[in-house]
Amino acid sequence: MYDFPFELDDFQKEACSCISEGKSVVVCAPTGAGKTVIAQHAIHCALQEGKKVFYTTPLKALSNQKFSDFSEKYGADKVGLLTGDSSFNRSAQIVVMTTEVFRNMLYGTNFGSVTDNLKDVKYVILDEVHYMNDEQRGTVWEESIIYCPTNVQIIALSATVANADKLTEWINTVHSRTELINTDFRPVPLRFYYFDSSQPNTLLPLLTPNGVLNKKIKPEKKVFQRGKAVQKRNIVKDVVRNLHEKDMLPAIYFTFSRKKCDEQMEKCASLCLVTPKEQEEIRRIIDEYIAENPYLYKNKHIEYLLLGVASHHAGLLPGWKVLVEKLFQKGLIKVVFATETLAAGINMPARSTVISSISKRTDSGHRTLTPSEFLQMSGRAGRRGMDEIGYVTIVGTPFQTPEEVAELVLSDANPLESKFSPSYSMVLNLLQRFSLEEAKELVLKSFGYYSSNSRIEPLLLVRDQNNEKICECNSFECFCGKSNEDLLEYNKIRDIYVQNRRVFKTIQKQEKKKNRPLSPEAAEFGRQTKQMLEKMHSYECDTCKLFKKHMKNIDVLERYQSKQKALEKEIEKQKDIFWNKFLAHRAVLTDYSYIKDDYPTEQGITISQIRSENELFMARVIFSGVLEGLTPAELASVVCALTTEDMRADLYSQLPLSPTVRKRLNKIKDIKRDLDKKQKHYDVEDPMYINGFYSPLIEMWVNGSEWDDIIDQVDMGEGDIVRCFKRVIDVLRQFCTISNIPEDLVFTAREAIEQIQRSPIDVD
Repeated sequence: MYDFPFELDDFQKEACSCISEGKSVVVCAPTGAGKTVIAQHAIHCALQEGKKVFYTTPLKALSNQKFSDFSEKYGADKVGLLTGDSSFNRSAQIVVMTTEVFRNMLYGTNFGSVTDNLKDVKYVILDEVHYMNDEQRGTVWEESIIYCPTNVQIIALSATVANADKLTEWINTVHSRTELINTDFRPVPLRFYYFDSSQPNTLLPLLTPNGVLNKKIKPEKKVFQRGKAVQKRNIVKDVVRNLHEKDMLPAIYFTFSRKKCDEQMEKCASLCLVTPKEQEEIRRIIDEYIAENPYLYKNKHIEYLLLGVASHHAGLLPGWKVLVEKLFQKGLIKVVFATETLAAGINMPARSTVISSISKRTDSGHRTLTPSEFLQMSGRAGRRGMDEIGYVTIVGTPFQTPEEVAELVLSDANPLESKFSPSYSMVLNLLQRFSLEEAKELVLKSFGYYSSNSRIEPLLLVRDQNNEKICECNSFECFCGKSNEDLLEYNKIRDIYVQNRRVFKTIQKQEKKKNRPLSPEAAEFGRQTKQMLEKMHSYECDTCKLFKKHMKNIDVLERYQSKQKALEKEIEKQKDIFWNKFLAHRAVLTDYSYIKDDYPTEQGITISQIRSENELFMARVIFSGVLEGLTPAELASVVCALTTEDMRADLYSQLPLSPTVRKRLNKIKDIKRDLDKKQKHYDVEDPMYINGFYSPLIEMWVNGSEWDDIIDQVDMGEGDIVRCFKRVIDVLRQFCTISNIPEDLVFTAREAIEQIQRSPIDVD
């Protein structure tokens, strides 16, 4: 085992021993417990053995950070970087990459053959493997584990999850011998506090030594003014002041709205959390940084940095966030107001974390934080080697009770849930390398299929409950010994008799009014009705007191049998949901002749190389020729519309699209309608976007407009605009690397990339 300059914790020793013995490992430990040490052991093993190691992360920002850290630690010549934006020293012994890049390598498409890609690779470190829970990108981790060659050891590093044993068993099944190293050990223990606005000069311990809610905490009262709930005090300032006085800074103050991050930072304007010497150091660093990045010169947040506070969220420029992170890491920023994205692994250690509320707004309304989300945020508190204790403060709000807060704090982490979902690209990539039967085996190796029993457990439980009800109904004992069929036959006669009697009485009344005798036909109808009454009287059910109860029993039975039939169908569907989705995507591709005899055609191979929300839609647009003959600005504008997700209606831009772009987007709408019809026919739900909100902005930018002119056009965060432009660059880069793209389009795409890539877009 590699000798570290400090004593390892037991779980670290155990994990390192397993790696040295040639086993794969799943390491599940709280945030800040020291999982990186285990990754470092694998890196040292690779360096000593002359082998290679891949280090994968879920985010480009994390990959860039790890690349920087490893370059400093092991030497720049030994470390490479591969992300969607960058490719540097890819033949190095240590290569840092995003997990998506690793998955693409295993497909053997954009990055060359699988054999070449993984030559001499002995270890793959999958950092933040709990990202398998991510709705949009979780499938990438499953694919990476399924397709990873068995001679490569997997080191999967995860935050605390409830079903780490299931994950380990699954990797053991689909890959190679895997050991679980699971610990709840925290080198810096956490202490939980509660801010009660009725006691603004203190922070109350949330729990007693016995682990129950502190009775001194009172629920927040709602204060109403003109029909709205308002808060009288500056709660944010009170919380920060308390932390400052109790020496609990630096802190990350989590809130769930970008706007509130900025507002809360502004509410601390009257506090100065830094010494004059620290302020001088902050000013020096800002001046040096802005000299290198002059576009930040007018940033209105500079004055707050000098007070020791900052905000950090996706609406800010990447370059500005880098400055905030740099100052925080040096201990010069005392409070960062951040959205939960900061909890995703960026290296910004703090003594305290503050959680502004235990609920957040989502697309489907407000909901309480999950235990895993809470653990991820609270886990940022406590710096190893610097703090003996990490502090977590939950701010009281009128919309949560102290009991709910205590329950969340004491809850265990959530289990990992599979987000595996076949796509057009997956179908084409698998069919390039495998037969349909082999592809099915791989799809059925997914964690989703493996854990399908737990996924359909609620359905099975309902099925068992239904069966109990059905058995209960079937055990009904008829007083007369009649079966359900006998009763239904009697009831049928009874219903017909009641209906016929009503009709006959109506005929009699009508004839009487007209002073006419009944016609022979009517008289015959009357006789038949009477016979039916006699037949009805011949049944014992006619005089049975339990008739109504027996009939109700039959109604209940039929209802549960109908439910059971639908439930059985749903259970079968859920069992094969992944393979059925695969077959549905294959059917669409076959209809368009991109698959023939279960092998991709030339155009099908092109589609397999595309990475987007809906690869087939992007490919249909490319093949249609609608992107050809455009200027770089127009091409960027059209691609921007295809990569911008639908937003709220009130955000739609008033900026006009250029005539050429508008015409091309109208043609693309026809392509979308055709594919939408086909997808609906086969029950495929892959999204397609045509949203020109940012298109005029990127066209202005490519044509040479200044950044200030761009941001003045719309009321959106600068970070949102940057992120949108970077998505366009990502797609344009693909045009330059995938096969069967017209040369003119490749040339225009390169030109567009060059013109988009200037400050502040070119800063990671």
